[in-house]
Amino acid sequence: MKRKSTQKQQYKGFEQGPIRPPSEAHSLLIRVTRNCPWNKCAFCPVYKGEKFSLRPVEHVKKDIDAVYEHVRVLRSMSDSAGQVSRADLDAYVSGLSDSARQAFYAALNWYAAGMESVFLQDANSMIISPEEMIEILQHLKARFPGVIRITTYARSHTVARIADDRLKAIAKAGLNRLHIGMESGSDAVLKMVQKGTTQQQHVKAGKKAVAAGIELSEYVMPGLGGRALSRSHALETADALNQINPDYIRLRTLAIPGSVPLFEDYQAGRFEKLTDVEAAEEILLFLQNLEGIASRVRSDHILNLFEDIQGTLPEDKERMTGVIEAFLAMSPHDRMLYQVGRRLGQLRSTDDLETAGVRSQLQDLCSKNGITPDNVDAFIDEMMKRFI
Repeated sequence: MKRKSTQKQQYKGFEQGPIRPPSEAHSLLIRVTRNCPWNKCAFCPVYKGEKFSLRPVEHVKKDIDAVYEHVRVLRSMSDSAGQVSRADLDAYVSGLSDSARQAFYAALNWYAAGMESVFLQDANSMIISPEEMIEILQHLKARFPGVIRITTYARSHTVARIADDRLKAIAKAGLNRLHIGMESGSDAVLKMVQKGTTQQQHVKAGKKAVAAGIELSEYVMPGLGGRALSRSHALETADALNQINPDYIRLRTLAIPGSVPLFEDYQAGRFEKLTDVEAAEEILLFLQNLEGIASRVRSDHILNLFEDIQGTLPEDKERMTGVIEAFLAMSPHDRMLYQVGRRLGQLRSTDDLETAGVRSQLQDLCSKNGITPDNVDAFIDEMMKRFI
């Protein structure tokens, strides 16, 4: 891919991109690239219609410096307990430009969170040269030596092409976690959703990251194969992860808002979306086939039906599969109540359905909205679109 020159770009102030992983909620967001260099995934609503570009390293460093200066001010204004008065904050902010205010609020939120982690945006920061990444990381560590974790999104296609010694140099400079959207280990699924990579590339990139000493989070999207490819999606994704042994396996259930290319196939009937019960069966099959690895499994997203599928393999495998088996053993009526309650944020586990008053509240809600076991998945589909 021909890279757009960054040499003549004018610095227009501090920038932040639109998204970050849920696990980076308390991280400082530093934008290294804008948008996504691939931007063809049929399931992804982010960055569509936006142009990819690299930010000059000097601009990224200026953003880091801006946060550094605001943190210095916050420290000078803080009392012995680390608190800053509202009057002092208002007085300081009133004298800032719009761009400086954005940098200040980024600094303020990070300062309040303890300043331990940084996330480099946007969709694939590893596409910049290793030398540029190292320069950014060294500057970041020089400004904030107390930072514990520096992370970024990456595409397998990109990581697979980085030389092993360069990946190790990047790790040494301070990058200690990669978030990679595997989505699926099935070549048929990856081709269908235009992921732009293969199982072989996923495995190669994952192994390279692990060998470089970089912590690896692999994201899996239950339901991405639809009904036609559900079984191969579950089995071949498990196979890919078994070969990699990543630090984290994170679940992100498929949702299909109207803004994504996959929606057209869904409406036309070319893609059959799984019901919650079918997705639960797919996840169960996936978990049952994770073997010989010590990954930590996380289900940390509101789109997921099961928040309590989390633990470390292999010791927590039986408990995690038991969560799904308990759901599948419920009556259709109770499954409906759990589905609605989970997506509304009222339930965190199937056991919560027995909390005093919860069952009756959910039954009333379903009754008022005409929700039944037969139409609950259509209701859930509409609800999930609002979370994307």
